[in-house]
Amino acid sequence: MKSSALALLMAYRLALPGYHYEFPRDHFNHPEFQTEWWYYTGNLRAADGHRFGFELTFFRHGFSQDPAATIWDVNDAWLAHLALSDIDGQRFRHAERLNRQAAGLAGADLAEGRVWNGNWSARITANAHELTAIDAAFRIHLTLTPQKPPVIHGANGVSQKAAGEGRASHYISITRLAAAGAITIEGRAYKVEGLAWMDHEFFTHQLAPEQTGWDWFSLQFEDNSELMLFRLRHKDGSSDPFSAGTYIDAEGRARRLTRDDFTLQLGATWTSPETQARYPIEWRIEVPSLGLDAQLGTRLREQELAKYWEGAIELTGRKQGRPIRGSGYLEMTGYAGPVRIGD
Repeated sequence: MKSSALALLMAYRLALPGYHYEFPRDHFNHPEFQTEWWYYTGNLRAADGHRFGFELTFFRHGFSQDPAATIWDVNDAWLAHLALSDIDGQRFRHAERLNRQAAGLAGADLAEGRVWNGNWSARITANAHELTAIDAAFRIHLTLTPQKPPVIHGANGVSQKAAGEGRASHYISITRLAAAGAITIEGRAYKVEGLAWMDHEFFTHQLAPEQTGWDWFSLQFEDNSELMLFRLRHKDGSSDPFSAGTYIDAEGRARRLTRDDFTLQLGATWTSPETQARYPIEWRIEVPSLGLDAQLGTRLREQELAKYWEGAIELTGRKQGRPIRGSGYLEMTGYAGPVRIGD
């Protein structure tokens, strides 16, 4: 790493053990860390049974912490992605926003109670997260009501991603939110209900040079439990030992999982016509301590945004000897080229 880049990183705070979490403060901006993102994903069903998946994500990346900067200086870049998976219509729509914080174009403010980029926003209170995003061809307006308290992933307040001080994130999830509202596609409105998931991470650097991407799973089971897993990948496709996860039981109690606690097997793949990346879209997940053996797949293969795949999935299998079903979201990065974030 060049000395100028190292000096920049040293100006930002590292994700270290012992961080004291406080809500609602930690649902909003942490400019002392270089990179931050808020992810909302979920599976919805209209009154007529039509199925959809949605994603609304906000990203912030810092370039400078100059206290003398004016409102026109670009200290932080704000990116946002909006995606709608029309499962039964077999159509994937997505849009992107890039703004700076100047003049209130984007931000995440506790006093205002919202995260936003242009007219895409998440208004956050103790009782609900209200999502609004408008694009030329489609829009969403959803109220998400938390069914469980926030989950803090990892150990001692950090989700370690690689060896070394600060190669980690502070990682928060709300793993079950009841979703209700409306989506509109090319003028046609659907009243929808379903389940959503919220992820929020902030960090300064986390991936090691040998790590080229990850596979991330957010799974919501019909027995009111949830499972988050991430597999960090090396250039040769092997799993990194810092891959990990969290199981959340029906009462909201979280159990940390290490790489040795689960196995992932890849199935069928889909090749993107845009990037030529080949994504595994069928998986088998086994977690022996939970008695879980599940098969995951998607009914809509084409759910690629820019250079990563993220989309709605379904699962079936057995848990503690009983049949289990569920739904969730899968994100796969690094298949169209190595990922470098915060380094």
